[in-house]
Amino acid sequence: MNLQPKENRLVSPYFAFYLIHTMQVGVGVLGFQRYIAKSAGHDAWMAVITGGILIHLLVWMSYRMLKNSDGDLVAVHEDIAGKAIGGLLSTLFTVYSGFLALTVLRTYIEVIQVWMFPHINTWGISLILLGIVYYFVSGGFRIVTALGFFSVILGTPLIFLKYFAVKYSHIYNILPLFDHSVTDYFVATKTMTLNYLGFEMLLLYYPFIKHPEKSEKWSQWGVFFSILLYTITAVESFAYYSQGQLKHTIWATLTLWKIVELPFVERFEYIGISIWLFVVLPNICIAVWCVTRGFKRVYSIKQKHTLIPVLILIFAGTLFFKDRQAIDLLNSLVSKAGYYIIYFYIPLLFVLHWLVLKVRRKKDA
Repeated sequence: MNLQPKENRLVSPYFAFYLIHTMQVGVGVLGFQRYIAKSAGHDAWMAVITGGILIHLLVWMSYRMLKNSDGDLVAVHEDIAGKAIGGLLSTLFTVYSGFLALTVLRTYIEVIQVWMFPHINTWGISLILLGIVYYFVSGGFRIVTALGFFSVILGTPLIFLKYFAVKYSHIYNILPLFDHSVTDYFVATKTMTLNYLGFEMLLLYYPFIKHPEKSEKWSQWGVFFSILLYTITAVESFAYYSQGQLKHTIWATLTLWKIVELPFVERFEYIGISIWLFVVLPNICIAVWCVTRGFKRVYSIKQKHTLIPVLILIFAGTLFFKDRQAIDLLNSLVSKAGYYIIYFYIPLLFVLHWLVLKVRRKKDA
């Protein structure tokens, strides 16, 4: 199968910035503070930075593999394990992408149900959102990329709302520094995994970037911008909340939005959640597109033929995870799977692929 898509389906290298960043900033930023603070307390913002540095390294590894394979993750798997076993590994990664989309969708629906419409049915809002996802994904990768671009443009200004919380923050809430053990920082870094997930979708959409080798710097800038956003959010939250308050605040960022005072808006958190839909949609669309792309690469099934079945399965998943405990379990399971994929599987693939290419070059010589 020809790995190189047609010219009119490619996107410019600088769009890698938006594709990487938009996948890393979704529903997680609305309430990640409580979870990372469980282990490292007020020092947990440092885990945001250390976790981000590791992501920079993993993006570098991903680009090295993709450049050497001249394709995508499916090509890397076939280089290492052959078509049969490689196809199985690619299928597992595709399924993981589907669960990533389900996690983002179900968590955002929970936000709507808790903060805006407590009595709205899950199936109704899920059906509407998945209908929108179908519209964008069926339009192709360029449409999905454009959605990611606009999501960054619309979502970034919300950073400046942190000004309202600064007036009520206390810097001594994040002091003293380095007050926890190395183990605590490690656990907090591991907990941050779910928020940094999404960059690994690069392994499937890499061939759709024009001159992809030129996009690496933009991908790294996308990761850096994600680190900056999460760090600012974490520091502000830890300065505003005491550790006791944070333990009982599930959606720390949303709660901060409640103190925003504007002359023309009484409840800004409603506006913020509505705007955040445009931040969350690209997360779901890119992950769903990767699912359909994965099936096309492995089983030669056209993406338009797998799109509706995939959306139906995701819709069923939103109905299966009904309450906070079930949704929290879903987030934990996907976070754990993502943790092993990015911190163990990608480095393992990197080493194995390098060894395979080295052996082949010796044979050719």
